[in-house]
Amino acid sequence: LRPARETKAALDFEASRKAAVGDDLADYRFVHFATHGFFNNAHPEVSGLVLSLVDRDGNPQEGFLSAGEVFNLKLSADLVVLSGCRTALGRQMKGEGVVGLTRAFMYAGTSRVLASLWKVDDAATAALMTRLYEAMLVRGLPPAQALRQAQLGLARERRWRHPYYWASFQLQGD
Repeated sequence: LRPARETKAALDFEASRKAAVGDDLADYRFVHFATHGFFNNAHPEVSGLVLSLVDRDGNPQEGFLSAGEVFNLKLSADLVVLSGCRTALGRQMKGEGVVGLTRAFMYAGTSRVLASLWKVDDAATAALMTRLYEAMLVRGLPPAQALRQAQLGLARERRWRHPYYWASFQLQGD
């Protein structure tokens, strides 16, 4: 969909914490984390994303990216997608508002965050994301409209008809 010079994929061992906190993420319009996410209700600031926990040689490495660390990133992305489980959850904190990954990414500079409210099905999420990006990158739809089209498309398919498969993803931001 895009020339290679406009995209970067950090897969397997390259999907590391080091890659996530590096300065080059600021250069991308869309940033997509397809990894495990978890939410800590008692301490939402330690909620986060799990990236590669070992390097290419099998040596352990820090692979956890906490919401607290995300606050310090410098992003200018139009959209950050967190396609892992429960990445949209947050906790209402007195004087702070809702604290979680979504707020952290928005504070870091992204305009919008697409994240999930519950544990998601991998195959359904892959189908939804394929439709989402096709709608944005090929048809030129804005993220909110692209998400709606992708969700309606899945809802029309017998296999994905139940809202469990497509309704978890919420777009937050402008």
